[in-house]
Amino acid sequence: MTTSQQLEITFSSGRSGTGPATWGQQAVWDAVRRLAPADAPRYNITTAAPLDPGLPLPVVLGALEQLLHLHDSLHTRLHPDADGRLRQTVDPAGRLAVHLRRADGGADGAAAAGAALHDELAALPFDCAREWPIRVGLVEQDGAVRHISLVLSHTAVDGAGMGLLVADLTELSLGAPPAGIRDRRPARQPLEEAEFQTSARGLRRDANARAHALRKLRSGPPRLFPPAAEDAAPPFPNAVLDSPALLRAVDLVAAGHRASGSSVLLAAVAAMTARLSGSSDAVLQVIVDNRFLPGLTHAVSVVAGDGLLHLPDVGGEFGALVRRTHAAAIATYRHAYFDKRLLDEEIARLTAEHGPLADRSCIVNDTRDLLPMTPAAPAGGAAAGETLAEALTRTTLDWPREFEPRPGLTYALDALRTADALRLALTADGSVLPRAGMERFLYGIEDLIVTEARSMTPA
Repeated sequence: MTTSQQLEITFSSGRSGTGPATWGQQAVWDAVRRLAPADAPRYNITTAAPLDPGLPLPVVLGALEQLLHLHDSLHTRLHPDADGRLRQTVDPAGRLAVHLRRADGGADGAAAAGAALHDELAALPFDCAREWPIRVGLVEQDGAVRHISLVLSHTAVDGAGMGLLVADLTELSLGAPPAGIRDRRPARQPLEEAEFQTSARGLRRDANARAHALRKLRSGPPRLFPPAAEDAAPPFPNAVLDSPALLRAVDLVAAGHRASGSSVLLAAVAAMTARLSGSSDAVLQVIVDNRFLPGLTHAVSVVAGDGLLHLPDVGGEFGALVRRTHAAAIATYRHAYFDKRLLDEEIARLTAEHGPLADRSCIVNDTRDLLPMTPAAPAGGAAAGETLAEALTRTTLDWPREFEPRPGLTYALDALRTADALRLALTADGSVLPRAGMERFLYGIEDLIVTEARSMTPA
Protein backbone atom coordinates (compact mmCIF):
# COMPACT_ATOMS: atom_id res chain seq x y z
CA MET A 1 0.00 0.00 0.00
CA THR A 2 1.25 3.50 -0.81
CA THR A 3 0.05 7.00 -0.03
CA SER A 4 0.95 10.14 -2.00
CA GLN A 5 1.74 13.68 -0.94
CA GLN A 6 3.19 16.72 -2.70
CA LEU A 7 5.75 18.79 -0.82
CA GLU A 8 7.43 22.05 -1.83
CA ILE A 9 10.98 23.28 -1.47
CA THR A 10 11.15 27.04 -1.06
CA PHE A 11 14.06 28.53 -3.00
CA SER A 12 15.23 32.12 -2.51
CA SER A 13 18.28 34.37 -2.90
CA GLY A 14 19.49 32.55 -6.01
CA ARG A 15 21.33 34.03 -8.95
CA SER A 16 19.13 35.71 -11.55
CA GLY A 17 19.29 37.27 -15.00
CA THR A 18 18.12 37.05 -18.58
CA GLY A 19 19.97 36.62 -21.85
CA PRO A 20 20.15 34.61 -25.04
CA ALA A 21 19.86 30.85 -24.82
CA THR A 22 22.99 28.76 -25.25
CA TRP A 23 23.55 26.79 -28.44
CA GLY A 24 22.69 23.61 -26.56
CA GLN A 25 19.46 24.96 -25.10
CA GLN A 26 18.35 26.24 -28.52
CA ALA A 27 19.20 22.96 -30.29
CA VAL A 28 17.23 20.82 -27.84
CA TRP A 29 14.29 23.25 -27.82
CA ASP A 30 14.12 23.09 -31.62
CA ALA A 31 14.38 19.29 -31.66
CA VAL A 32 11.61 18.78 -29.09
CA ARG A 33 9.28 21.22 -30.88
CA ARG A 34 9.55 19.09 -34.04
CA LEU A 35 8.40 15.93 -32.22
CA ALA A 36 4.84 14.72 -31.93
CA PRO A 37 3.47 15.64 -28.45
CA ALA A 38 3.43 11.99 -27.37
CA ASP A 39 7.13 11.69 -28.19
CA ALA A 40 8.35 14.84 -26.37
CA PRO A 41 9.07 13.01 -23.07
CA ARG A 42 11.63 10.89 -24.94
CA TYR A 43 13.97 13.84 -24.61
CA ASN A 44 13.70 13.92 -20.81
CA ILE A 45 16.93 13.00 -19.01
CA THR A 46 16.12 10.71 -16.11
CA THR A 47 17.68 8.66 -13.37
CA ALA A 48 16.35 6.75 -10.37
CA ALA A 49 18.01 4.80 -7.60
CA PRO A 50 17.37 3.15 -4.24
CA LEU A 51 18.88 4.82 -1.18
CA ASP A 52 20.45 2.17 1.02
CA PRO A 53 20.62 2.96 3.83
CA GLY A 54 17.83 5.49 3.66
CA LEU A 55 18.17 9.16 4.52
CA PRO A 56 15.94 11.38 6.69
CA LEU A 57 13.47 13.35 4.59
CA PRO A 58 14.68 16.77 5.86
CA VAL A 59 18.25 15.89 4.82
CA VAL A 60 17.18 15.06 1.27
CA LEU A 61 15.00 18.15 0.96
CA GLY A 62 17.81 20.34 2.28
CA ALA A 63 20.27 18.84 -0.20
CA LEU A 64 17.86 19.49 -3.06
CA GLU A 65 17.46 23.13 -2.02
CA GLN A 66 21.25 23.54 -1.96
CA LEU A 67 21.44 21.89 -5.39
CA LEU A 68 19.24 24.66 -6.81
CA HIS A 69 21.74 27.23 -5.54
CA LEU A 70 24.64 25.38 -7.14
CA HIS A 71 23.20 25.11 -10.64
CA ASP A 72 21.28 27.88 -12.39
CA SER A 73 20.06 25.46 -15.08
CA LEU A 74 17.65 23.97 -12.53
CA HIS A 75 15.76 27.26 -12.04
CA THR A 76 15.93 28.58 -15.61
CA ARG A 77 12.94 29.07 -17.93
CA LEU A 78 13.12 29.39 -21.72
CA HIS A 79 10.92 31.41 -24.04
CA PRO A 80 11.21 32.64 -27.66
CA ASP A 81 11.53 36.35 -28.35
CA ALA A 82 9.73 38.29 -31.08
CA ASP A 83 12.26 37.06 -33.68
CA GLY A 84 11.86 33.41 -32.70
CA ARG A 85 15.24 33.17 -30.99
CA LEU A 86 15.23 31.53 -27.59
CA ARG A 87 16.03 33.44 -24.41
CA GLN A 88 16.70 32.19 -20.90
CA THR A 89 15.45 33.62 -17.63
CA VAL A 90 17.14 32.58 -14.40
CA ASP A 91 14.70 32.92 -11.50
CA PRO A 92 16.14 34.06 -8.13
CA ALA A 93 13.27 32.50 -6.15
CA GLY A 94 10.40 30.08 -6.43
CA ARG A 95 9.06 26.72 -5.30
CA LEU A 96 10.04 23.23 -6.44
CA ALA A 97 7.41 20.51 -6.10
CA VAL A 98 8.56 17.20 -4.63
CA HIS A 99 6.37 14.15 -5.19
CA LEU A 100 6.45 11.96 -2.08
CA ARG A 101 5.08 8.46 -1.70
CA ARG A 102 5.03 6.46 1.50
CA ALA A 103 5.30 2.72 1.00
CA ASP A 104 5.11 -0.41 3.06
CA GLY A 105 5.97 -3.99 2.19
CA GLY A 106 9.71 -3.93 2.83
CA ALA A 107 12.43 -3.25 0.25
CA ASP A 108 10.33 -4.70 -2.58
CA GLY A 109 7.48 -2.33 -1.74
CA ALA A 110 9.75 0.72 -1.82
CA ALA A 111 11.34 -0.40 -5.07
CA ALA A 112 7.96 -0.97 -6.73
CA ALA A 113 6.64 2.39 -5.55
CA GLY A 114 9.83 4.12 -6.73
CA ALA A 115 9.67 2.52 -10.17
CA ALA A 116 6.01 3.45 -10.61
CA LEU A 117 6.59 7.05 -9.51
CA HIS A 118 9.62 7.38 -11.77
CA ASP A 119 7.67 6.15 -14.79
CA GLU A 120 4.88 8.63 -14.09
CA LEU A 121 7.23 11.61 -13.78
CA ALA A 122 9.34 10.62 -16.79
CA ALA A 123 6.28 10.27 -19.05
CA LEU A 124 5.31 13.95 -18.73
CA PRO A 125 6.64 16.67 -21.07
CA PHE A 126 8.01 19.95 -19.70
CA ASP A 127 6.64 23.41 -20.37
CA CYS A 128 9.98 25.16 -20.07
CA ALA A 129 8.49 28.65 -20.46
CA ARG A 130 6.33 28.26 -17.33
CA GLU A 131 7.99 25.68 -15.09
CA TRP A 132 11.45 24.83 -13.87
CA PRO A 133 13.02 21.94 -15.78
CA ILE A 134 13.27 19.46 -12.90
CA ARG A 135 10.95 16.98 -11.19
CA VAL A 136 11.76 15.05 -8.04
CA GLY A 137 10.13 11.90 -6.73
CA LEU A 138 10.86 10.38 -3.31
CA VAL A 139 9.67 7.18 -1.65
CA GLU A 140 9.67 7.16 2.16
CA GLN A 141 9.45 3.99 4.20
CA ASP A 142 9.91 3.43 7.93
CA GLY A 143 10.80 7.09 8.48
CA ALA A 144 13.53 7.32 5.81
CA VAL A 145 13.73 8.10 2.11
CA ARG A 146 14.46 4.79 0.35
CA HIS A 147 14.21 5.77 -3.32
CA ILE A 148 14.80 8.92 -5.37
CA SER A 149 13.82 9.82 -8.92
CA LEU A 150 15.14 12.78 -10.89
CA VAL A 151 13.55 13.81 -14.21
CA LEU A 152 14.95 16.81 -16.06
CA SER A 153 14.20 18.52 -19.32
CA HIS A 154 16.97 17.99 -21.86
CA THR A 155 17.11 21.80 -22.19
CA ALA A 156 18.58 21.82 -18.66
CA VAL A 157 21.09 18.97 -18.79
CA ASP A 158 22.61 16.39 -21.08
CA GLY A 159 23.79 12.93 -20.06
CA ALA A 160 27.06 14.11 -18.56
CA GLY A 161 25.26 16.95 -16.80
CA MET A 162 22.93 14.46 -15.13
CA GLY A 163 25.89 12.41 -13.94
CA LEU A 164 27.46 15.52 -12.40
CA LEU A 165 24.13 16.49 -10.83
CA VAL A 166 23.81 13.10 -9.15
CA ALA A 167 27.37 13.34 -7.84
CA ASP A 168 26.68 16.79 -6.35
CA LEU A 169 23.39 15.70 -4.78
CA THR A 170 25.13 12.70 -3.23
CA GLU A 171 27.79 14.92 -1.65
CA LEU A 172 25.24 17.43 -0.41
CA SER A 173 23.15 14.65 1.16
CA LEU A 174 26.26 13.49 3.02
CA GLY A 175 26.88 16.97 4.42
CA ALA A 176 29.33 18.55 1.94
CA PRO A 177 29.00 22.36 1.83
CA PRO A 178 27.95 23.83 -1.54
CA ALA A 179 30.86 26.27 -1.46
CA GLY A 180 33.32 23.39 -1.23
CA ILE A 181 31.79 21.67 -4.27
CA ARG A 182 31.84 24.94 -6.21
CA ASP A 183 35.50 25.55 -5.35
CA ARG A 184 36.55 22.02 -6.35
CA ARG A 185 34.44 21.88 -9.50
CA PRO A 186 34.06 25.42 -10.88
CA ALA A 187 31.84 25.59 -13.95
CA ARG A 188 30.20 28.11 -16.23
CA GLN A 189 26.53 28.72 -15.59
CA PRO A 190 24.30 28.86 -18.71
CA LEU A 191 24.19 32.67 -18.84
CA GLU A 192 27.99 32.74 -18.64
CA GLU A 193 28.22 30.17 -21.42
CA ALA A 194 25.89 32.24 -23.62
CA GLU A 195 28.07 35.30 -22.95
CA PHE A 196 31.11 33.38 -24.23
CA GLN A 197 29.23 32.16 -27.29
CA THR A 198 28.35 35.72 -28.30
CA SER A 199 31.91 36.98 -27.73
CA ALA A 200 34.43 37.41 -30.55
CA ARG A 201 36.23 34.23 -29.47
CA GLY A 202 33.00 32.24 -29.29
CA LEU A 203 31.89 33.45 -32.71
CA ARG A 204 35.23 32.38 -34.21
CA ARG A 205 34.87 28.91 -32.72
CA ASP A 206 31.32 28.71 -34.05
CA ALA A 207 32.36 29.73 -37.57
CA ASN A 208 35.30 27.30 -37.66
CA ALA A 209 33.18 24.39 -36.43
CA ARG A 210 30.42 25.06 -38.95
CA ALA A 211 32.98 25.34 -41.76
CA HIS A 212 34.38 21.92 -40.76
CA ALA A 213 30.89 20.39 -40.81
CA LEU A 214 30.17 21.84 -44.25
CA ARG A 215 33.41 20.40 -45.64
CA LYS A 216 32.34 16.96 -44.43
CA LEU A 217 28.84 17.43 -45.81
CA ARG A 218 30.21 18.30 -49.25
CA SER A 219 32.37 15.15 -49.36
CA GLY A 220 29.86 12.51 -48.23
CA PRO A 221 27.20 10.67 -50.24
CA PRO A 222 23.78 12.39 -50.33
CA ARG A 223 22.01 9.15 -49.48
CA LEU A 224 23.16 6.00 -47.71
CA PHE A 225 20.12 3.73 -47.67
CA PRO A 226 17.76 3.34 -50.65
CA PRO A 227 14.70 5.62 -50.32
CA ALA A 228 11.44 4.27 -48.96
CA ALA A 229 8.25 4.37 -51.00
CA GLU A 230 6.68 7.82 -50.89
CA ASP A 231 3.33 6.48 -49.71
CA ALA A 232 4.86 4.43 -46.89
CA ALA A 233 3.59 5.11 -43.38
CA PRO A 234 6.55 3.62 -41.56
CA PRO A 235 6.58 2.21 -38.07
CA PHE A 236 9.50 3.38 -35.94
CA PRO A 237 10.29 0.30 -33.84
CA ASN A 238 12.74 0.31 -30.96
CA ALA A 239 15.08 -2.68 -30.55
CA VAL A 240 17.25 -3.17 -27.44
CA LEU A 241 20.25 -5.50 -27.43
CA ASP A 242 21.81 -6.33 -24.05
CA SER A 243 25.23 -7.94 -24.53
CA PRO A 244 27.42 -8.99 -21.59
CA ALA A 245 30.11 -9.97 -24.11
CA LEU A 246 30.23 -6.47 -25.63
CA LEU A 247 30.76 -4.93 -22.20
CA ARG A 248 34.18 -6.62 -22.04
CA ALA A 249 34.98 -6.82 -25.74
CA VAL A 250 34.82 -3.07 -26.41
CA ASP A 251 37.48 -2.38 -23.79
CA LEU A 252 39.69 -5.24 -25.01
CA VAL A 253 39.62 -3.99 -28.60
CA ALA A 254 40.16 -0.39 -27.51
CA ALA A 255 43.24 -1.32 -25.49
CA GLY A 256 44.60 -3.54 -28.27
CA HIS A 257 44.38 -0.77 -30.87
CA ARG A 258 45.15 2.16 -28.57
CA ALA A 259 41.80 3.71 -29.32
CA SER A 260 38.82 4.78 -27.25
CA GLY A 261 35.85 2.55 -26.60
CA SER A 262 33.67 5.07 -28.44
CA SER A 263 35.90 4.73 -31.52
CA VAL A 264 35.48 0.94 -31.40
CA LEU A 265 31.69 1.30 -31.33
CA LEU A 266 31.69 3.94 -34.07
CA ALA A 267 33.84 1.74 -36.29
CA ALA A 268 31.43 -1.17 -35.91
CA VAL A 269 28.41 1.08 -36.50
CA ALA A 270 30.07 2.51 -39.63
CA ALA A 271 30.89 -0.97 -40.96
CA MET A 272 27.34 -2.23 -40.44
CA THR A 273 25.83 0.94 -41.91
CA ALA A 274 27.86 0.44 -45.08
CA ARG A 275 27.10 -3.29 -45.18
CA LEU A 276 23.33 -2.85 -44.88
CA SER A 277 23.04 0.25 -47.07
CA GLY A 278 25.30 -0.98 -49.87
CA SER A 279 27.39 2.18 -49.66
CA SER A 280 31.17 2.15 -49.39
CA ASP A 281 31.03 5.17 -47.05
CA ALA A 282 29.42 5.85 -43.70
CA VAL A 283 28.28 9.27 -42.50
CA LEU A 284 27.36 9.38 -38.82
CA GLN A 285 25.96 12.26 -36.81
CA VAL A 286 27.69 11.72 -33.47
CA ILE A 287 26.51 13.29 -30.21
CA VAL A 288 29.59 14.81 -28.56
CA ASP A 289 29.86 15.64 -24.85
CA ASN A 290 31.93 18.87 -25.36
CA ARG A 291 33.11 18.96 -21.73
CA PHE A 292 36.75 19.09 -22.79
CA LEU A 293 36.29 22.86 -23.26
CA PRO A 294 37.49 25.22 -20.49
CA GLY A 295 34.79 26.01 -17.94
CA LEU A 296 32.46 23.26 -19.15
CA THR A 297 34.11 20.20 -17.58
CA HIS A 298 31.77 20.30 -14.57
CA ALA A 299 28.84 22.18 -16.11
CA VAL A 300 25.40 20.92 -15.11
CA SER A 301 23.74 22.11 -18.29
CA VAL A 302 23.27 20.99 -21.89
CA VAL A 303 26.54 21.38 -23.80
CA ALA A 304 26.50 18.21 -25.89
CA GLY A 305 26.40 18.87 -29.62
CA ASP A 306 26.37 17.15 -33.00
CA GLY A 307 29.58 16.18 -34.74
CA LEU A 308 29.77 14.86 -38.28
CA LEU A 309 31.91 11.78 -38.90
CA HIS A 310 32.49 10.79 -42.55
CA LEU A 311 34.38 7.54 -43.08
CA PRO A 312 35.03 6.60 -46.72
CA ASP A 313 35.80 3.02 -47.79
CA VAL A 314 34.83 1.34 -44.54
CA GLY A 315 35.23 -2.20 -45.81
CA GLY A 316 38.30 -4.27 -45.05
CA GLU A 317 40.03 -5.33 -41.86
CA PHE A 318 38.16 -4.21 -38.75
CA GLY A 319 41.22 -3.37 -36.64
CA ALA A 320 42.44 -0.94 -39.29
CA LEU A 321 39.00 0.65 -39.39
CA VAL A 322 39.07 1.12 -35.59
CA ARG A 323 42.38 2.99 -35.81
CA ARG A 324 41.18 5.13 -38.70
CA THR A 325 37.90 5.89 -36.94
CA HIS A 326 39.75 6.96 -33.79
CA ALA A 327 41.81 9.53 -35.70
CA ALA A 328 38.76 10.88 -37.54
CA ALA A 329 36.65 11.00 -34.36
CA ILE A 330 39.13 13.31 -32.61
CA ALA A 331 38.60 15.93 -35.34
CA THR A 332 34.85 15.41 -35.07
CA TYR A 333 34.89 16.04 -31.32
CA ARG A 334 37.01 19.16 -31.76
CA HIS A 335 34.41 20.70 -34.09
CA ALA A 336 31.16 19.76 -32.34
CA TYR A 337 30.51 23.02 -30.48
CA PHE A 338 28.53 25.46 -32.65
CA ASP A 339 25.21 27.18 -33.30
CA LYS A 340 23.15 24.40 -34.88
CA ARG A 341 20.45 26.75 -36.09
CA LEU A 342 22.99 28.70 -38.16
CA LEU A 343 24.40 25.47 -39.60
CA ASP A 344 20.91 24.31 -40.56
CA GLU A 345 20.32 27.61 -42.35
CA GLU A 346 23.59 27.22 -44.28
CA ILE A 347 22.72 23.65 -45.23
CA ALA A 348 19.30 24.73 -46.52
CA ARG A 349 20.87 27.48 -48.62
CA LEU A 350 23.57 25.24 -50.10
CA THR A 351 21.07 22.47 -50.80
CA ALA A 352 18.82 24.88 -52.68
CA GLU A 353 21.78 26.17 -54.73
CA HIS A 354 23.75 22.99 -55.38
CA GLY A 355 21.60 19.99 -54.50
CA PRO A 356 21.68 17.59 -51.53
CA LEU A 357 24.68 17.44 -49.20
CA ALA A 358 25.75 14.35 -47.28
CA ASP A 359 23.18 12.15 -45.55
CA ARG A 360 22.74 13.20 -41.89
CA SER A 361 20.03 10.71 -41.01
CA CYS A 362 22.12 8.22 -38.97
CA ILE A 363 22.67 9.27 -35.33
CA VAL A 364 24.93 7.68 -32.70
CA ASN A 365 24.90 8.65 -29.01
CA ASP A 366 27.37 6.86 -26.73
CA THR A 367 26.29 7.57 -23.14
CA ARG A 368 28.08 4.64 -21.48
CA ASP A 369 30.23 6.76 -19.20
CA LEU A 370 27.93 9.79 -18.90
CA LEU A 371 24.55 8.82 -17.48
CA PRO A 372 24.22 7.15 -14.08
CA MET A 373 24.21 3.39 -14.58
CA THR A 374 21.08 1.80 -16.04
CA PRO A 375 19.64 -1.02 -13.88
CA ALA A 376 20.95 -4.50 -14.62
CA ALA A 377 19.37 -6.48 -17.41
CA PRO A 378 17.36 -9.58 -16.42
CA ALA A 379 20.21 -11.86 -17.50
CA GLY A 380 21.91 -11.43 -14.14
CA GLY A 381 25.51 -10.91 -13.11
CA ALA A 382 28.53 -12.04 -15.12
CA ALA A 383 29.85 -15.45 -14.16
CA ALA A 384 33.35 -15.62 -12.71
CA GLY A 385 35.84 -16.68 -15.38
CA GLU A 386 33.22 -16.55 -18.13
CA THR A 387 34.69 -16.52 -21.64
CA LEU A 388 33.46 -14.18 -24.35
CA ALA A 389 31.93 -17.18 -26.13
CA GLU A 390 29.99 -18.07 -22.99
CA ALA A 391 28.94 -14.46 -22.46
CA LEU A 392 27.55 -14.37 -26.01
CA THR A 393 24.98 -16.99 -25.03
CA ARG A 394 23.42 -14.46 -22.63
CA THR A 395 22.79 -11.77 -25.26
CA THR A 396 19.14 -10.72 -25.44
CA LEU A 397 17.20 -8.72 -28.02
CA ASP A 398 13.86 -7.13 -27.12
CA TRP A 399 11.35 -4.86 -28.89
CA PRO A 400 9.99 -2.59 -26.13
CA ARG A 401 7.82 -0.22 -28.19
CA GLU A 402 7.21 1.75 -31.36
CA PHE A 403 7.60 5.52 -31.70
CA GLU A 404 5.93 8.16 -33.81
CA PRO A 405 7.65 8.74 -37.21
CA ARG A 406 10.58 11.17 -37.16
CA PRO A 407 11.14 12.87 -40.54
CA GLY A 408 14.73 12.81 -41.73
CA LEU A 409 15.83 9.95 -39.47
CA THR A 410 17.06 6.59 -40.73
CA TYR A 411 18.20 5.38 -37.32
CA ALA A 412 19.23 6.58 -33.88
CA LEU A 413 21.51 4.31 -31.84
CA ASP A 414 22.14 4.83 -28.12
CA ALA A 415 24.84 2.94 -26.24
CA LEU A 416 24.37 2.56 -22.47
CA ARG A 417 26.13 0.62 -19.75
CA THR A 418 24.14 -1.58 -17.38
CA ALA A 419 25.49 -3.45 -14.38
CA ASP A 420 26.39 -6.51 -16.45
CA ALA A 421 25.98 -5.63 -20.15
CA LEU A 422 26.47 -3.08 -22.85
CA ARG A 423 23.05 -2.02 -24.08
CA LEU A 424 22.44 -0.89 -27.66
CA ALA A 425 19.04 0.77 -28.16
CA LEU A 426 18.15 1.26 -31.82
CA THR A 427 15.18 3.21 -33.18
CA ALA A 428 14.82 3.12 -36.96
CA ASP A 429 12.55 4.02 -39.85
CA GLY A 430 10.97 0.63 -40.52
CA SER A 431 10.41 1.42 -44.19
CA VAL A 432 14.15 1.94 -44.69
CA LEU A 433 15.59 -0.46 -42.11
CA PRO A 434 12.95 -3.12 -41.30
CA ARG A 435 13.05 -5.26 -38.19
CA ALA A 436 15.13 -7.98 -39.83
CA GLY A 437 17.66 -5.33 -40.86
CA MET A 438 17.69 -3.88 -37.35
CA GLU A 439 18.50 -7.32 -35.93
CA ARG A 440 21.33 -7.76 -38.44
CA PHE A 441 22.61 -4.31 -37.54
CA LEU A 442 22.74 -4.92 -33.79
CA TYR A 443 24.04 -8.49 -33.91
CA GLY A 444 26.56 -7.41 -36.57
CA ILE A 445 27.99 -4.75 -34.26
CA GLU A 446 28.33 -7.35 -31.52
CA ASP A 447 29.93 -9.89 -33.86
CA LEU A 448 32.51 -7.46 -35.30
CA ILE A 449 33.71 -6.30 -31.89
CA VAL A 450 33.59 -9.65 -30.09
CA THR A 451 35.34 -11.44 -32.97
CA GLU A 452 38.11 -8.82 -32.93
CA ALA A 453 38.42 -9.14 -29.13
CA ARG A 454 38.64 -12.94 -29.31
CA SER A 455 41.42 -12.67 -31.90
CA MET A 456 43.40 -10.53 -29.48
CA THR A 457 42.94 -12.57 -26.30
CA PRO A 458 42.29 -16.21 -25.36
CA ALA A 459 39.50 -15.10 -22.98
